[in-house]
Amino acid sequence: MRVAQFLENDHSCIYFCDSRFFRGVMLKGDIEVLIDQASKEMIWEEGDTMYYKEGVTDLDYCVLKFIAISGRYYSNFKSETFVIE
Repeated sequence: MRVAQFLENDHSCIYFCDSRFFRGVMLKGDIEVLIDQASKEMIWEEGDTMYYKEGVTDLDYCVLKFIAISGRYYSNFKSETFVIE
């Protein structure tokens, strides 16, 4: 379901939070859905068959590659926007 959404609209964001110090960073960018064998084998781990019974060749298995374009850093009740080059 989520992969189908990314294929239709690749815009996405990721947020990392350190709640102990009330700071975090949000990265905005695009998601690439990779289905080539090399990408799939690169991140495959022993035990992943718990989720993908047919192994690395399972048709439901793919790799999501996030490409950051910009971000925003939050700390001390302030924020700063930045561009990733």
